Amino acid sequence: MAVYNLPDLPYDYGALEPAMSGEILELHHDKHHAAYVKGANDGLDRLAEVRDKGDYATLVGLEKTFAFNLSGHVLHSIFWNNLSPDGGDRPDGELAAAIDEHFGSFDGFAGQLSAATKGVQGSGWGVLAWEPLSQRLIVEQVYDHHGNVGQGSTPVLVFDAWEHAYYLQYRNVRPDYVDRLWHLVNWTDVTARFDAARAATPKI
Repeated sequence: MAVYNLPDLPYDYGALEPAMSGEILELHHDKHHAAYVKGANDGLDRLAEVRDKGDYATLVGLEKTFAFNLSGHVLHSIFWNNLSPDGGDRPDGELAAAIDEHFGSFDGFAGQLSAATKGVQGSGWGVLAWEPLSQRLIVEQVYDHHGNVGQGSTPVLVFDAWEHAYYLQYRNVRPDYVDRLWHLVNWTDVTARFDAARAATPKI
């Protein structure tokens, strides 16, 4: 039995139009995300084979590939729930207060996350994360799915900057795609992740 499984989308393929076309969403979820799920499961199997044989000559490559696919699966699973056809506007309550405290204002936060996402060199993500050591929100510019990440940080809002997320619709104009994502942000989901991350913060 597979350890990792492709989650269902919480909405129909066409629900995020016009910001995200149904064609892109279907390909993104059913092909790209599914490939990361398969890759993570295959990675576990190959790591088990290495342990059984006691031959770790290929371990470095296997660990790197497993991290790539598992991180891709995790980030996409968050991404789908971070979006909603009823999304947009701004957060309120404690999340809004934390954004003001840690970024100066919502506009300052939005500007930084947008710039991080738009400015990814190659493929990656813009991420709002809870950092447990300083007990604060930070923005991370993630390369691929797992590079340039602060250890222990928990993603609460993620923007996919891989070309497969937007190219069929926006071509090479990534900034337009990122600007439209703000109209889809499901702040209820982001707030729930923020609350859970704070509650689970370990002592370091």
